[in-house]
Amino acid sequence: MTPSFIPAPLRGLPWGMLIPLTGLMLFGATVLYSAAGGHMAPYAWKHIMNFVIFLGLALAISHVPEHRFQQAAYPIYGLLVALLVLVEAVGHVSKGSQRWLNLGFMNLQPSELMKPGIVLIMALFYSTLPPSMIRTWRALIPPLLLLGLPGGLVMLQPDLGTGLSICFGAVVVVFLSGVPLWWFISGGAAAVVAAPMAFFFLLHDYQRKRVLVFLDPEADMLGSGYHITQSKIAIGSGGFWGKGLGNGSQSHLKYLPEAHTDFAFATMAEEWGMVGGLFILAVFFVVLFRWGMGVARRAPDRFSQLLAAGMTATVFFYVAINMMMVMGLAPVVGIPLPFVSHGGSSMMTNMICIGTIMAVDRWGKRAGGRLA
Repeated sequence: MTPSFIPAPLRGLPWGMLIPLTGLMLFGATVLYSAAGGHMAPYAWKHIMNFVIFLGLALAISHVPEHRFQQAAYPIYGLLVALLVLVEAVGHVSKGSQRWLNLGFMNLQPSELMKPGIVLIMALFYSTLPPSMIRTWRALIPPLLLLGLPGGLVMLQPDLGTGLSICFGAVVVVFLSGVPLWWFISGGAAAVVAAPMAFFFLLHDYQRKRVLVFLDPEADMLGSGYHITQSKIAIGSGGFWGKGLGNGSQSHLKYLPEAHTDFAFATMAEEWGMVGGLFILAVFFVVLFRWGMGVARRAPDRFSQLLAAGMTATVFFYVAINMMMVMGLAPVVGIPLPFVSHGGSSMMTNMICIGTIMAVDRWGKRAGGRLA
């Protein structure tokens, strides 16, 4: 039920999702306020402003008709691939990676936009594929080409975390489309066989080091294992209730690297403890599983079902990998925690996903005659 105090023009919005999501963003701003030493600048204010701006973008996306999404899918995909090629040619280099285009007023990271973009193109492809072809090569080869082109360009930057995120969203759509399960079993077996070769011949030196650190972080606690060691110290020292706002020694004494971005969850856990972690998990459960997957289940057609599920999976990948990373359950990759970590590009990507799910929700309500 929508609260009665909300004005009539706004009652069509999914407030059961927006209110918890806004609460999570404000909680994230509190974490960033503490990470900056008790100052709103430079992280907390920008975090709030990014949310407000991209929430406006999400609301605009939510009003786009379904046929416009379908018409725009291939042009958007082509534009994003062109931008990725442009990154390789004239992209801005930072910290050894070439991932950004300098537009003057901002640095654009096209690979971030490809995360929802690949879900859109995959959902359109499988929604237009005749059921009789779902078990033939025509259901596999074209999607592999659609994924392989941007995936390869992203890996050249190099950006393993973003490349994996793009692949995850696409694979979820492929799986839900109903292709034979043995394709995935065969693909998984091939990946296991190819993993050693990829480790030695495809990964960069720093990426191999991250894998080795994941397997044995204590082997070099003051060197390559420093990040994850300090993160686990911060999380463990928070206990159940945490040390209190502004009392986190790991972040305030600069022991914890990237305390406001990739390791913002560790910053939070030290000061807010397990209670804060449970709050974050509860919000993501409501937003992703209860609302996002609920929208996908209620979607009126195949395209919108795959689109909503793929967008939900994309945000879920951010959450799962970041939390596993900071706890030492996955190698360290540059994936921030949605709506908590500082970062305009990730906020934009996640709000595009949220806006698209809102659009599917609106399509379903129109199809059911519940929205004028």
